[in-house]
Amino acid sequence: MNCEIIDRFAADLVAIRRDLHMHPELQFEEVRTAGIVARELANFGFKVSEGIAGTGVIGSLSNGTARRAIGLRADMDALPMTETTGLPYASRSPGKMHACGHDGHTTTLLGAARYLAETRNFDGTVHLIFQPAEEDISGAKRMVEEGLFQRFPCDAVYAFHNLPGYPAGQVLYKTGPVTAAVDIARITVRGIGGHGAMPHKAADPIVAAAGIVMALQTVVSRNADPHEPAIVTVGTLHAGTLSTVIPETASLEVSIRSCSPATRRLIAARIPAIVKAQAESYGCTAEIDYELSYPPSVNTMAETELLGAVAGEVETGHPAIRIEHPFMFSEDFSYMLEQVPGSYFAIGNGDGPNRKMLHDPGYDFNDEILIKGAALWGRLVERFLPAA
Repeated sequence: MNCEIIDRFAADLVAIRRDLHMHPELQFEEVRTAGIVARELANFGFKVSEGIAGTGVIGSLSNGTARRAIGLRADMDALPMTETTGLPYASRSPGKMHACGHDGHTTTLLGAARYLAETRNFDGTVHLIFQPAEEDISGAKRMVEEGLFQRFPCDAVYAFHNLPGYPAGQVLYKTGPVTAAVDIARITVRGIGGHGAMPHKAADPIVAAAGIVMALQTVVSRNADPHEPAIVTVGTLHAGTLSTVIPETASLEVSIRSCSPATRRLIAARIPAIVKAQAESYGCTAEIDYELSYPPSVNTMAETELLGAVAGEVETGHPAIRIEHPFMFSEDFSYMLEQVPGSYFAIGNGDGPNRKMLHDPGYDFNDEILIKGAALWGRLVERFLPAA
């Protein structure tokens, strides 16, 4: 499949993407973005449903007589960061920017919508899912809880994320676990405050916290199966106000990533045990708030194999790659995959000064992917819902 049809309106897609980039909106605040999405879908002839999960939008298009349906999802939210790209279309909202490329995901799916509306080379129903709040609170979970798949039944659901460091348009995919579960442990160590000159009369929570940091490094290296990927990261440690004062408390925040239920349960049991034992060994106590957050995304085999085959049919200029190991970032598309078979994959975003790392203040989505990604979506629908 070539991209000639989409090439004809490529300039329109670039204009939309850069407009979205200039006007980023944070989680559950995507009012302007959702309005643009709804307007474009309606212009293409889709039935538009708004307001699911607050700012979510669903575009539905049926053709032929088949009862099967496919869902394609794009996330819409930006990040609370200040952009440093210096591009002409850089964010006009201080402290907000599309540092993860969701502006491109949204526009790519709009490109697929226009292609499908013009060609109608499928038999069944397409539900295009424009989701709010992927970055933190989980708009996907809220959409599912509000009856997404009861209102818009799907036989399979798909989503992609752009990925820097790989050629623009190259598809990366795998069956089974493809992104990690992420959990958060918030720890408060309580000791006895005192004068820095008389530490023997205090119970220093900073020393206890330091011991906890080092002990947590053994959770993966000495507890988890070495064949199962897992990461424990202490992201924050806060304590004290003066160098001469031993404080009463210290606080830590820890992120935990895993890819299997067994490893997730193991770490969830070991961290509280290690934290409490370490704190007590220094004469302190510890309180732990352990939050199970996003589950792992697990791709089903048939749907993923179809995606891999389709990737070989679209002219991206680069062969698709079947990756061996999951990405260790998390993704709330996992909540949708718990309900419906499907696949989450990546599309290369290329290299360059504005494509070094996701969540970087200098990041920018590659407009070249708009055409290739839309063509991939279109061909996937045609293969999943073949015309009679």
